[in-house]
Amino acid sequence: MRHLNVLYRGPLSSCNYACPYCPFAKRTESAEEHAHDERALTRFLAWVDAQAFDVSVLFTPWGEALVRARYQRALVHLSHLPHVRQVAIQTNLSGRLDWARDADRAKVGLWATYHPGEVDEARFLARCAELDALGVRYSVGVVGKRSHFPAIEALRAALPAHVYLWVNAFKTGGGYTPEEVAWLSGIDPLFEVNTRRYPTRGAACTAGESAISVEGDGTVRRCHFVSRPLGNLYDGPVEALLKPRPCSRASCECHIGYVHVPHLNAAGVYGDGLLARIPEGPEWAAPEAYLARAQLLLRGGGGRP
Repeated sequence: MRHLNVLYRGPLSSCNYACPYCPFAKRTESAEEHAHDERALTRFLAWVDAQAFDVSVLFTPWGEALVRARYQRALVHLSHLPHVRQVAIQTNLSGRLDWARDADRAKVGLWATYHPGEVDEARFLARCAELDALGVRYSVGVVGKRSHFPAIEALRAALPAHVYLWVNAFKTGGGYTPEEVAWLSGIDPLFEVNTRRYPTRGAACTAGESAISVEGDGTVRRCHFVSRPLGNLYDGPVEALLKPRPCSRASCECHIGYVHVPHLNAAGVYGDGLLARIPEGPEWAAPEAYLARAQLLLRGGGGRP
C-alpha cells in the first residue's frame, strides 16, 4: 500500500457554538472526558508515526476540536512527518490560529464552516484574512438553509476570489426550487452534486480500501456511514483490514462519503485538497465533467458490474 486516507473522530463531542441544526451545540465536557479524548488522540498520533506508508488525515470531530491545544499540536506534529501527505480538520475557526506558524503549511488544510448567528461576519472574515496572511490553505462552507441565503451572498462577495465557498445542501424541510439551485450553483459551482442522494448499493467505493474511518478506541469502519466495523487499528497491520468492497448502503449523500466513489473521480476536481474540501485538481477549471459523472451515478450508472 502506498497511501491511506484516515478520517479520525475521537471521543470529543463538545462545541462552543449553539447551531440549532447540530446535536452537539453548546455541549461541554468534563476534565475527565477531555483527558480521555487526549489519550485517544495521543495513541492515534503514535500509530501514524509508526507507519511505513504514506498517510493523510482528516479530523472530523463531533463538535469543535481546533479550540483545543491538543488538536493544534496534532496538526503541527503530523504536518512535519515525512510520510504524511496532508492533514486537515473541520472547524468553525473560533480558536486561535497562531499555531500554524509552527506547521508545514504546505500540508495543512482547514475545512472551515461559517455559522450565521453564531459569529459576526466581520470576525469570521478576519480569521480568514489571518489564514491568508499565514499562508494556510482553506475552504469555507455554509449550511444551505434558506434563512442563510443573505449571509451566503454577502460572504461570497467579501471573501477573496481564490477561496472556495461551498454550500452544504440542507436536506430536510423540502428540496430546493430550480431557481434556488441555479442561484446557489452560481455561488458554489459544485453545489448541485451535494443536493442528491446517490443510489450506491453495489457500486464500487474505495472506502475500506484506500480510505478508512477511525474512532478514538481504534475501531475501524469503511466510512462514517457504514456501521459494521472492519476491526481495530491497534490489533495488527491495518493492511489486513483493507480490500475492495462495493458500497453496502442504499444511498450516499454526504461529501465525505461520495468522494470515495471512483466513478466520480473527485480527485480530478480536488487534487491534494480533497480532505479539506479545497478544489485544487485540474478539473476545477471546468467542473462540468464532475457534474456529468454525478448525474450518471444518480441514474444508477457508474461503478457497477
